[in-house]
Amino acid sequence: MNKPFLFLDIFSIFAGYISNVNNMFSGIVEECATVVGVVKEQENLHLTLKCSFVDELKIDQSVSHNGVCLTVVSLQDGTYTVTAMKETIERSNLGLLNVGDAVNVERSMMMNGRLDGHIVQGHVDQTATCLKVEDAEGSWYYTFHYAFDKEMARRGYFTVDKGSVTVNGVSLTVCNPTEDSFQVAIIPYTHEHTNFHDIVAGSVVNLEFDIIGKYMARMVALTNA
Repeated sequence: MNKPFLFLDIFSIFAGYISNVNNMFSGIVEECATVVGVVKEQENLHLTLKCSFVDELKIDQSVSHNGVCLTVVSLQDGTYTVTAMKETIERSNLGLLNVGDAVNVERSMMMNGRLDGHIVQGHVDQTATCLKVEDAEGSWYYTFHYAFDKEMARRGYFTVDKGSVTVNGVSLTVCNPTEDSFQVAIIPYTHEHTNFHDIVAGSVVNLEFDIIGKYMARMVALTNA
């Protein structure tokens, strides 16, 4: 007989994860950094950026870039540099960045602070493509399409109505999900203070599906094994 499925089991495991993890994010973007340098070195990509809190950064600090957790490796002349490896480049839109592009940045959470968004790991799962942007009389609806994989969906890589999703590092609420698409509503503040103002039909964005959904999917699989 299968073990009864208990939500308490999920949150016990998740609480243990939170207590041991080094870097997490909330999906509340601090600002847009500007790319000032892009250097390809073998399979790595070195990105140099400028933002208002450069002077507060330290070497080896983690910063989310369009939802990707990267480590500061250099500080020089009011800029900082991070390095993305091949795996990251293949899973994200970082390889598409050019000098002058705006990147959503967020420093890792302080564990004694408020969680205003949702738990974001900074581990981008895949990219999605913007299908359309609709004006909602002051706000905007963005529709995104992503490659659907049935096996990955069983493991929690999908969206649900009113659930959380991270798009380019921004914590958002899902609406009107289908098997391989979803919408998000963007208010004027988010539109102005993130790179959503640069996203148009055809733009490629980074997705991170909700970690709690992944834990739930894993627990269901173990319970039914």
